Amino acid sequence: MAIRLKPIREQTIVITGASSGIGLAAAKAAAKKGAKLVLAARDESSLKEIARELESLGGEAIHVVADVADRGQVQRIADRAIERFGGFDTWVNDAGVTIYGRIEEISDEDHHRLFDTNFWGLVYGSQIAVKHLRQRGGALINLGSIASDMSIPLQGMYCASKHAIKGFTDALRLELEEQDTPVSVTLIKPSAIATPFAQHARNYMPKEPTLPPPLYKPEDVAQAILHAASHPVRDIYIGGAGKVMTTLNKNFPSAMDWVSGKMMTDMQLRDEPAREREDSLAHAGHDGRIEGDYPDRHPRRSLYTPAARHPLVSGVIAAAAGAAAAAALMQGRHRHL
Repeated sequence: MAIRLKPIREQTIVITGASSGIGLAAAKAAAKKGAKLVLAARDESSLKEIARELESLGGEAIHVVADVADRGQVQRIADRAIERFGGFDTWVNDAGVTIYGRIEEISDEDHHRLFDTNFWGLVYGSQIAVKHLRQRGGALINLGSIASDMSIPLQGMYCASKHAIKGFTDALRLELEEQDTPVSVTLIKPSAIATPFAQHARNYMPKEPTLPPPLYKPEDVAQAILHAASHPVRDIYIGGAGKVMTTLNKNFPSAMDWVSGKMMTDMQLRDEPAREREDSLAHAGHDGRIEGDYPDRHPRRSLYTPAARHPLVSGVIAAAAGAAAAAALMQGRHRHL
């Protein structure tokens, strides 16, 4: 059965993790195109304010307070979408958290909580979304990471969760294709994105965490999500640097292990003591911001991601992005020498 996806302006879109970062950027981009939106997160005050703002942009939005680690609360998101809009056309699993620290130093409780949100929350959302979309068709969009294809130090369990997300998403796609189900399943793989990701993280390290360069704009991910919502596509990398790094990791794993071992730890830590702050591992974050605090980084727009939809030019763009990524990595290396 051919998969046919509606234009964004005709869609109802569910987004988890919608109160900040990528989820919020995607919600704003969809609202500007006239979509109806169901926004889910744990932070009720931010969700209410965001819903009002999105309606001023031309969209129609409702919010649902939900912790995706609880299947019953995820089901409530779908139920509210059906109650208000008669259903939904695209479901975006964006909710996610991370922990900075060495694997052996992090508590089992924190590791379990990360997996409950990142992996099981996505599994619950996918299963509930597919049950509804199986009858009407539509798109399921899961947020993985370049960490779905490679690993880095200090975020070991986050990388493990993103590997698990890739395995689950690929298997689900195969089963739906075998059953001729009219549901597009897309895995989005962002590189480092300038969201409040590091500020929301639980931190076991003595220094303040950050993201390695190069850093990309959240709007790049938002545009990729909207593309996947209206065009069936298997996966999308955000940022040429991520595409180059995962390709190198696949073909030269030992070399990339050496590079990551020598450089990646320092690149994820600022040269300042860790701040006293409340993280969002177990409780809602409170900010409602798209971008985070990265004074030592300069977020850029991705040239690779939009060009990748045009095969004739994507190779040239990827080569340029690879050169830029190498330059950014060397700059980061020199900063920490």
